[in-house]
This record gives sequence, C-alpha cells and structure tokens, in this order.
Amino acid sequence: MARFRTWVGIALAGALSVSLAACSSTGGKRAEDARRAAAAQGRAAVNTPRWTFAMITHSGDGDTFWDIVQSGAKQAAVKDNINFLYSHDDEAQQQAQLVDAAVDKKVDGIIVTLAKHDALKAAVARAEKAGIPVITVNSGSDESKAFGALAHIGQDETIAGEAVGEELNERGRKKAVCVLHEQGNVGHEQRCAGVAKTFTGTVENLYVNGTNMPDVQSAIEAKLQADRSVDTVVTLGAPYADTAVQARAGAVSKAEVDTFDLNAKVAAELTDGTLGFAVDQQPYLQGYEAVDLLWAYKYNGDVLGGGKPVLTGPQIVTKDQAAALEEYTKRGTR
Repeated sequence: MARFRTWVGIALAGALSVSLAACSSTGGKRAEDARRAAAAQGRAAVNTPRWTFAMITHSGDGDTFWDIVQSGAKQAAVKDNINFLYSHDDEAQQQAQLVDAAVDKKVDGIIVTLAKHDALKAAVARAEKAGIPVITVNSGSDESKAFGALAHIGQDETIAGEAVGEELNERGRKKAVCVLHEQGNVGHEQRCAGVAKTFTGTVENLYVNGTNMPDVQSAIEAKLQADRSVDTVVTLGAPYADTAVQARAGAVSKAEVDTFDLNAKVAAELTDGTLGFAVDQQPYLQGYEAVDLLWAYKYNGDVLGGGKPVLTGPQIVTKDQAAALEEYTKRGTR
C-alpha cells in the first residue's frame, strides 16, 4: 500500500481491551481464549456492568459520514458490553434537547459533537452536573476542554484545511471555491480558512443549502459558469463531492473536484480519476475510540490526550491510495 502523506502526528488510543476475570494458573489461557472468541463472534469481551452510552451528533438525515462513525461506535460497544444509543439533529437547539433527554435517562456516558458549540454549552454543563462523563467527538476541539469534557477525538479542522491548501499548491492550482454546506458550523469555517492560509492561490467561500442537493448542484454549476478561472472545487463532505462532479459537467468546466471525507463513492471516483484527492479523518476511529475511552474512564479512571485533542486525521488520499482502501470503504468502515 502506498504511504499516506500525513500532516499531523496522530495520537491514537489502541483498542482498550482489558481482561477482567481472575484466572487460575492452569485455566487462565483457556479463559482468555474464550473471551477473545466471544469478541470475535460479536459478544462482549469484558464482564463489566452493562453501561449505557449515548452519542448525540449534529448530523442531518442521510449523511453517510455518520454511518461510518456509528459503525465504529457500535463495534466498540459490542466489545465493551455497552448499550449504545444514537440520536442526531442538525438544528443546534434540537441537538441540545437530545443531550438533555440523555441526561434525563441517566445514561452512564455521553458522546457529543460541538459543531454549533454555543447552543450546546448549557446541555453539556447539565450532564456534568449530573455526574455523567462527556467526551466530545468530531467537532468542538477548541471548546471541549473549556466545556469540561474528558477528551476530544477528531481532526483539527484548521490543520486539515492547511493540508488541503498545500496539496493544491503541489498540484499547481490557482483559484478554488470552498463549498460550505452547513452555515454556522464552526468546523467548516475553520476548514476553508485553513485552505486559504496555506494556498498561494485565491480561495472563495460558497455557501449552499446542504439539505437540498439540487440546489447545491445549481449553486456550484452557476459559480463555475460565471467564473471560468476557477480550477478547483473543494467540498466539505463526501456526499457533496459527486454533486460537485455533476455541477462541473453541467457547467462544462475542467475544474478539479476535491473533498473532505471518504466513502465508497469517493474512493471509486478517486480510483477512476473523477476526483483529485480526499481528506480522510477516519470517522470509524472517532466512533470507536469515543466509546472505548468512556468505557476505560468508567472502569479505570483513564483519560487520553493530556488535555489535548486525540487526533484521527488528516490524511490526504489520492488515486494511488484509494484502491488499497476499497475493501474498507465497501464494508462501510472508511
């Protein structure tokens, strides 16, 4: 497999699997083998209490990125004997209400995104007042510690944007449009700002209604038709990459389309050259580690990161690497 170009040292926790049952000197190996076999068959690998963890995200309906996050979280939940609950709403106030509902259920741990952090602050504080440990994931790295969360797991969005700017420089690009599909999402603004910081060309932000793909396509197409000097379109989510490709065709433009995030469709379009490159923040790992770290905290008081975000990206994925990831994207874990 070709080597990924990585711009940040990725601080990752391993799969935190602890043998809990006491074993005799003669039966210890058999007991451990039995636990590993149970985990492989989709059963708990530990005998800790059946804790309940709730994940509440800012995802809209149909966003494949969050399917991948859930895949990782559910796998860790099986291993850790966790009852995993997932809910989401792309309206910040509604997301906050979902956090409040989890607190009312007296869950044992909460995983939450802080894409629109101001609206979540009171709900997170209420969880902590109730003695419920909180881990932030994906968005909100700057606010996580201040809000009292145990740790943040995800990608530094500014660094990810800077990596994109550097990649565009290497490709000789001159003018880029950065497509923001969710207004008010601080992480999205950071991505585009990061691109502008390192890109020696020109970057223009284009705000679209991400809940309406025909409108997204029309907006990108109109921009490409109006400004023929645009040679790059950067989308901030995998589902929007193919829409940008269709817009490019409608505008009869030669602009390269690049995107944040990876899924099976993006991997296929990287392989056939339809897309230039993608930025992978490894969402499966975000979900997996969030559950695993909450379990470790509940069981052993462990916390990772030392007060700093636990980074899962960025990694620039090009045509050369995409084919090697095909088996993972097809099963929905990359």
